[in-house]
Amino acid sequence: MAVNLMINGKATEVDADPQTPLLWVLRDHLGMTGTKFGCGIAQCGACTVHIDGVATRSCQFPLEAAEGVKITTIEGLSPDSSHPLQKLWVEFNVPQCGYCQSGMLMAAAALLEEIPNPTDEDIDQYVSNICRCGTYTRVRAAIHKAADMMKA
Repeated sequence: MAVNLMINGKATEVDADPQTPLLWVLRDHLGMTGTKFGCGIAQCGACTVHIDGVATRSCQFPLEAAEGVKITTIEGLSPDSSHPLQKLWVEFNVPQCGYCQSGMLMAAAALLEEIPNPTDEDIDQYVSNICRCGTYTRVRAAIHKAADMMKA
């Protein structure tokens, strides 16, 4: 079944089973490998993308629900890695293995859109992604600095 999608501001058509998780459509059908597979049960957050601006775990989001919504992946966060969070991820040396980081960045970006000046509690609630390397304190510091930068 052909489904029309809007991904990172570009229209595209995908012919796949309507029950296929968006994660696999992005990775296998469209070659967009920035969104990672982690657990497959929407717990870890490695597959986080934005659906109409809301951080969403794509491993449990069926293709048929993706028609008519705006999808943003890590590739669409900024075309040249110039988003404040991406710059601060590097400055604060957030990633270690890096596997979870695209999902973490997408969750953090959605948080800052909804709550421009988040508290630590807000960050803990909205950025519930699992980081096996345990870089949570650097994630939190980068989000706070991004909030300050984005206010100015």
